[in-house]
Amino acid sequence: MTSDTPSDQPRPFNVGLTFSHDFYDLGEAVFKTRAIQAFENVATRYPIHRLVRCAAPRRLVDVFDDLALNTGLAAQRLDTGTLLLDGPGLFVHAEGKRKADYCSCTFNVWADSKERARDARSSLLQAVGERYLPEQMFVVAWNFCNSRGVLSECSFEELAKDTVLDEAYPTLGEPVCDFVQRYLRASETVLILQGPPGTGKTRLVRSILGAISHRKGDSAQVMYTADKRALENDEIFVDFITGVHDAFVIEDADHLLRARTNGNHDLHRFLAIADGVVRAQKRKIIFTTNLPNIRDLDEALLRPGRCFAVAHTRSLAAEEASRLVDRLCGSDSEWQSAAHASLAKAALRSVSLADVYRACGEAREDLGSRGVESPGSRSQVA
Repeated sequence: MTSDTPSDQPRPFNVGLTFSHDFYDLGEAVFKTRAIQAFENVATRYPIHRLVRCAAPRRLVDVFDDLALNTGLAAQRLDTGTLLLDGPGLFVHAEGKRKADYCSCTFNVWADSKERARDARSSLLQAVGERYLPEQMFVVAWNFCNSRGVLSECSFEELAKDTVLDEAYPTLGEPVCDFVQRYLRASETVLILQGPPGTGKTRLVRSILGAISHRKGDSAQVMYTADKRALENDEIFVDFITGVHDAFVIEDADHLLRARTNGNHDLHRFLAIADGVVRAQKRKIIFTTNLPNIRDLDEALLRPGRCFAVAHTRSLAAEEASRLVDRLCGSDSEWQSAAHASLAKAALRSVSLADVYRACGEAREDLGSRGVESPGSRSQVA
């Protein structure tokens, strides 16, 4: 068989690409489609890509107004926190998410040179203004299955500002900081936080993630899910093994931690990744569970060398809760009295960590509404 085209000549490689878009606003869908089409013709001119993240103690709308007006680039605002920036040899897709008292920003930067990408980063951060340091943050890659059952991811920065006090975790038997540092230094990968809702498991997880960022001197990269469906195939596990995540957090993992003899078919994936490359790279896997008994957990996951600890959290006895209130309120006697009165009014036999923080928060708001001056800070109760 002969051919008019020499075998050593390059041949066209045709690729078909289809965009699927779920939308509720027709105008938005049309605009985004046009933006994609406009970018399609110039994307190959940009060999350099950079991902830039930051968080700022400002309103999202103000940050993105400044980005649109003060970078010297042609700007097209898609919505409050979505922005396209275009310029010579440069294209930027900016996304922002609003948090309680700050905003999180992500910039995908395409450029025709490393120098232009570096200059764009400086220009973007200058427009953002005051920022938190990377080691004050951690980046959460939240994995979930969408309405079609397809694994999806949404990333955002979280501020590691949680106040974690030793009085809140009497079952650890040591200062919280010492426990966290021992875990991060340990060769074991797995940590299980076991206790009823409201006993501080998530707050402790956030403290651990903040400590990882502090040790790195940069934002920890965290894979997170509480979606059972997301754990039913290998995709999320491959992403964790091959990606740059420092930790994998699985909340409300009751279904995942039960013994395999009871029909648990998903745990074997974690048993496979808990050793090997994950341990060698000192990555951590943290489970939280409401299961009441350690005997409910699969023994293989608890194997020495794999599991650092099963840390129990529980409600506080009255005297323990009182000590925590005093620590939270510091030297503010008015705040202490109001918080103690709030707990006493509830007449609880045991008090969850959530109850204590709620009582202190309500007492702070009540004092503020009555104009009571405080000698201390009431900002540590979030």
